[in-house]
Amino acid sequence: MNFQDYTQQRFSHINKTLLDYLPHAKQYSERLEKAMKYAVLIGGKRLRPLLVYAAGETLGASLEQLNAAACAVEFIHAYSLIHDDLPALDNDDIRRGQPSCHKAFDEATAILAGDALHALAFEILTENKSLNIDQRLAMVQLLAKAIGNHGMVGGQAMEFELIDRQSNLTELELIHRLKTGALIQVCVQLGAVAANATGIQRKQLDQYGSLLGLAFQIQDDILDHQDDEKNPASSYLAYTDLASAQKRLNELRAQALVLAADSLPLQFLVEYMIPY
Repeated sequence: MNFQDYTQQRFSHINKTLLDYLPHAKQYSERLEKAMKYAVLIGGKRLRPLLVYAAGETLGASLEQLNAAACAVEFIHAYSLIHDDLPALDNDDIRRGQPSCHKAFDEATAILAGDALHALAFEILTENKSLNIDQRLAMVQLLAKAIGNHGMVGGQAMEFELIDRQSNLTELELIHRLKTGALIQVCVQLGAVAANATGIQRKQLDQYGSLLGLAFQIQDDILDHQDDEKNPASSYLAYTDLASAQKRLNELRAQALVLAADSLPLQFLVEYMIPY
């Protein structure tokens, strides 16, 4: 299977599965449910669910075992984008070429939609009957740590604090690893748990996810720099030149490919997420 065939098949499967897990009953607030669906379904490359599937399938897990984790990380990603776009944080009116959730609905509904997606992610992990109790508990623990003050939210808070002060490259890489990298890293960890991976396999996937997560954010900073050379304090280009940033990106990419040598899907995703 080539890269295009793999991603197209999984992309179609992911979108169908997301719909299956999103609310349908309209028992409570139809507006809230519409906002949840809007935030999840208006676009996106589904990179994080693809990583769950690629890691899990590499080690022998089935799609059924991986579906809940793949959707859970996408719900968390959608919730984080809803809250990022709010006026109190990034104050963005557009997301993926469409009005951001608080513009399409209103601020209160957007906040509640993000909260509901956050809760739904953990609900579906705990209800995944294709995995045993220990696997489900491990997934809940991993995801909770990846998105809390030890991960995504902690990184966002640290980034927000840079508005009032300067930093250095070491601290910035930590922020990137937490804010962006932790959710990417946990995707492969969840796939490994679903497949009952060995300790060695999990360590290798963990290193792969860490490299890929940092590289993905550095690449984003480089692309933003090329569009607008005004670099905020949270940009990699605020602390080094473009050539050095590109060199660091290439090093991380090469290291991730080495770790993915035995898995075509994981290699595909490095090349997809960090193209030359």
